[in-house]
Amino acid sequence: MQALSRRGLLGAAALLSCASASLAQENAYPTRPIRLIVPFGPGSTTDILARLVAQKLTDELGQPVVVENRVGAGGNIGTEVAARAAADGYTLLLGAASTNAVNPSLYSNLRFDPIRDFAPVIHVASVTNVLVVHPDLPARTVPELIALAKRQDLSYASGGAGGTIHLSGELFKNLAGVDMVHVPYNGSAAAYPDLLSGRVPVMFDSIATCLPHVQGGRLRALAVTAPYPSPLLPGLKPIAEAGLPGYAVEGWYGLFAPSGTPGPIVARLNAALVRALSEPATQQVLLQQGAQQKADTPEAFRAFVLSERDKWAALIKAAGITQN
Repeated sequence: MQALSRRGLLGAAALLSCASASLAQENAYPTRPIRLIVPFGPGSTTDILARLVAQKLTDELGQPVVVENRVGAGGNIGTEVAARAAADGYTLLLGAASTNAVNPSLYSNLRFDPIRDFAPVIHVASVTNVLVVHPDLPARTVPELIALAKRQDLSYASGGAGGTIHLSGELFKNLAGVDMVHVPYNGSAAAYPDLLSGRVPVMFDSIATCLPHVQGGRLRALAVTAPYPSPLLPGLKPIAEAGLPGYAVEGWYGLFAPSGTPGPIVARLNAALVRALSEPATQQVLLQQGAQQKADTPEAFRAFVLSERDKWAALIKAAGITQN
């Protein structure tokens, strides 16, 4: 009995020692460089925001945060790499609406679950898209565009199937009861020759990309997709207020850690970015990308991601959109 008690005490001491060591590591975090995976290429909005986040975390945490672009398969390759990484806070993901909310409904062969395999850290920012048309199109308002789409065949461009630009159009069609033909391109930039020539006269695109063309008179902006106006296009109403109630689409970006990452580490990362994103200089950089800072709690961000997953799953099923 005494031997058993001794072994029990030794076991408890060992467990306590491990727990103490683990707690010490969490309190000391980070002690070495952090890898921030971006599942899209350099120059993308995700990449630009990731580099801003990396710099801010480097400043706040005192360790280098290194951006690593792992592209392919609509963002799924890089996202899977992050999902499979050790849950120790040294590999993070700058995810997007597509990778962490939309793709589970688009791809039947995903080898990860963006809800189960990730711990949300913080909602970094959201970006509005803009509904733009070629100036020759006889539609100056959202109701006029809806009426025109009911009278004649119209097409709209996107930078590829499954992104928020494409889904902005699908939600518009669904709520307005119109049938516009989707014309996907290999990235938004590839769509612009046809959009600016009027061959494909309608597009929902990020505000930072289409703004120069709107300001130059080469495109006409009808409304923004977010439920709030943008200071980059003052006076332009949200689509929901401009004639299509219930419409709301935002491209969003957030920081995720692999599932199982200790709570204190998640909390440390969240607190660091809440401070950094509240700085006026940081908010100005975000504004230049057409982004609005969010900076909420991990719990609020998780609830948001779940609501986005369910919203887009219903639309994707109704529209019959699939990706291989």
